[in-house]
Amino acid sequence: MDIEGMVDPAFGRVDADGCLIAADPPLADLNRRAGGVPGKSLAVPQIAALAKLAERLGIAVSRSVIAADGDRDVELHVQAEPDGDGVNLAVGGWVDREPAQPAPGDAALREHDFMRADADWLWETDHALRLTAISPDAEAMLGPVAAYIGQPLTGLFRFVERADGALPILNALAEHRRFERQEAVLRPSDGQGVELTAVPLIDGNGRFAGFRGTAVALEAVPVPASATPGDAAVPDVFSGQISQALRTPLDRIVASAHSIEAQLDGPIRGDYAEYAGDIARAGRHLLGLIDDLADLQAVERDDFRPDVQDIDLAEIARDAAGLLSVRASEKNIRIDRPADDERLPARADYQRVLQILVNLVGNAVRFAPADSQVWIRCETEGDLAAVVVADQGRGIAAEDQPRIFEKFERLGAEEPGTGLGLYIARRLARAMGGDITVDSAKGQGARFVLTVPVGN
Repeated sequence: MDIEGMVDPAFGRVDADGCLIAADPPLADLNRRAGGVPGKSLAVPQIAALAKLAERLGIAVSRSVIAADGDRDVELHVQAEPDGDGVNLAVGGWVDREPAQPAPGDAALREHDFMRADADWLWETDHALRLTAISPDAEAMLGPVAAYIGQPLTGLFRFVERADGALPILNALAEHRRFERQEAVLRPSDGQGVELTAVPLIDGNGRFAGFRGTAVALEAVPVPASATPGDAAVPDVFSGQISQALRTPLDRIVASAHSIEAQLDGPIRGDYAEYAGDIARAGRHLLGLIDDLADLQAVERDDFRPDVQDIDLAEIARDAAGLLSVRASEKNIRIDRPADDERLPARADYQRVLQILVNLVGNAVRFAPADSQVWIRCETEGDLAAVVVADQGRGIAAEDQPRIFEKFERLGAEEPGTGLGLYIARRLARAMGGDITVDSAKGQGARFVLTVPVGN
């Protein structure tokens, strides 16, 4: 076992059941002070979690942790290495630290220490649900994890609704509380399912600061049978081998370009760093195109059917606004969203409506000028429920308005995106019995309206 950099290591071993069966005195004493007894379950949750993780993955895991030791805290460096029917431990560091002052969310974070024991890998976000950390254990599923840091959580996971139509993560986000057993599909994989559990992070002022979560691998989600040749504009095989074959090298290119741009291996010429940034942006554009092509394949199938259910359109509009709040704040754009107590019942596919509204609000933020405002309004139009997204951008000329809903259409070569977002959004809306329309004039902003059947 490599223990380089560890100070005064104490060695130990846990068996397959997580029982501490051997330990040097410092580790044995720490376990005893945590309430453990020799030969029974390891009582220090941070160390037990790493031992369990190493056993599950079958590889050595090394990490710094802070554990409670009576009325003080101790900083440890733990290395756990599976070996046959147990896990060998080397625990170094042993640096005393002043115990942190209790803060909202401490209990949840302690609970997270136990959740980690059954996890395949870990993840963390900021308050806007942008990924801030992914444990290296995820690379077996994702490839280089650096490509995902700073990206939205929804760029990594496609969340799967429960049978009752609920998405645990959205309820938890609204109430800043713990969620568990949120099923999702990894977008970079070929149908790989995961189950997510997370606790909220609360800052010193009592404000929501993100989620710290775990991921447990599930059986791969089966890919639907291929359609009859010629039924779709994009071959079915795209969502399988071709998609993965494209995504894996692109992930590596983006990760490497980010490393060069950040000059992690030492300083380089400024223009070279800019070139690396351009490469990373181009790579992310291609990754977005892969996602759009997968969606395009789905919506153009003859057997495509949205999962229609009772939904609250106002709540989904607020969720979409929340997911784009950080992007808007970067341009000092205010998103005026429906009030928290506003409701608008509708009959549609929750996940697809959220996808559409993220596209519409994202476009509004993208094209609105800095220091402006984007409005989201909910209303009824006869037997239809509607969400209106309006901005103060440059607007769209009347002759160009039909074109923006066409496949691969962009109004200018300099415009970002793949030219598929609005095409897919309108196809989804129409499949749910609604539509997307636009009302705009050159230089006067744009007003997009999503309609779906009204609910009871």
